[in-house]
Amino acid sequence: MKILCVFGEHNYGDPSRGRGYEYTNFIPALRRLGNDVVFFESLNKGLYDGFTDLNLSFLKAVEREQPDIILCVLMTYELWIETLAMVREHSDAVLVNWSTDDSWKYEQFSRFLSPSFHLYATTYRTALLKSQGEGQSNFVLTQWAANAETLSEPLKAKECRYQVSFIGSAYGNRTRWIDDLKRNGIHVDCFGHGWRNGPVDALEIPRIMRESVMCLNFADSGVVVQGLRPQRSRQIKARVFEVTGAGGFLITENTDDIDRYFIPGEEIVIFEGITDAVEKIRLFLSHPDDRDRIAWAGCERTRREHTYDIRFRELLDVIGKERNSDQVRATKKSFRIDYKKFADLETLHQKGSGLRFLRSLVTYPCVVLWGARRGPRAARRFMFELSWRLFGRKTYSAAGWPGRMFYSES
Repeated sequence: MKILCVFGEHNYGDPSRGRGYEYTNFIPALRRLGNDVVFFESLNKGLYDGFTDLNLSFLKAVEREQPDIILCVLMTYELWIETLAMVREHSDAVLVNWSTDDSWKYEQFSRFLSPSFHLYATTYRTALLKSQGEGQSNFVLTQWAANAETLSEPLKAKECRYQVSFIGSAYGNRTRWIDDLKRNGIHVDCFGHGWRNGPVDALEIPRIMRESVMCLNFADSGVVVQGLRPQRSRQIKARVFEVTGAGGFLITENTDDIDRYFIPGEEIVIFEGITDAVEKIRLFLSHPDDRDRIAWAGCERTRREHTYDIRFRELLDVIGKERNSDQVRATKKSFRIDYKKFADLETLHQKGSGLRFLRSLVTYPCVVLWGARRGPRAARRFMFELSWRLFGRKTYSAAGWPGRMFYSES
């Protein structure tokens, strides 16, 4: 099958932050399964003049390639719901979105975007249950995994280069946790955006994991509101499977459902809070044989059950059933762009004097508070949070305010 993959080549569309996760993991797995894979860049804002140009370029790619499947990993509103509707109505392609961060994004994103897709793959079981409770039947549960090309046998602890490593961006509570570990005498070699070592190439990540006595993982995610209290959510990270697949020893913050994929204490080690993390890090640093045994068990479990070849084989089976359903099968349709309809969308997306004034009004105090670089992003975030709460699904349309007011900051 021909699959059009729609996501970023680099993390957050920024080449300076290294190759993106989906680009380096999804595309090779889909090709190994015998598919013709075509890539469309959706995150690098520098390649397009604006969201209008991005959406039209996407439609041209669909028209040119005539794919059987369109696999998206959407971050926010890079593709308008009207654009997705045009493809869904006038082509045979099965539209699929692989959703990230549904521990917090479900409420503000997935529940509004999912009706635009035939299938909506989530890694968060609670999102699946919520969608079913809201009458949506197109959600499917999947999970992160390891790249079959980077599977390696574990090194013994005495052969490792690093004692404790952490790979990931420095945001949220992570810098505080690393500082807390340092105050307790535990040095952590950190790699990623915002750390002294900086980002590392995607191909280097498995080597660092394998050459670490233990790899630290935090399960923290975005902020959710429980009752009237905001709190940080937790979720299973892709790093869980990457570490074990690379032959590393994983010590990870506990989160719901992790025991569905690994046996804690036998294949991975979990902790609750910094005090528990300190105790377990010290324990396994002083008991290398136990560390080696758990690293081997985690690696074998991942090799057996948790690679992207396995994940996508399962997902493609579900997609195949969707393609054979009456909803999609109908008559063979060759997609052609309706330029008149798109011109109407372009008109809706234009930013008039009122929105330009509103952008200035919102952005100015943010620039005063956070500076010229961070201020516009804070303003965009404010408008986005306001928009999805007030206007819901319209936020992700051509007429949505955040997309019309902010492009490069989105």
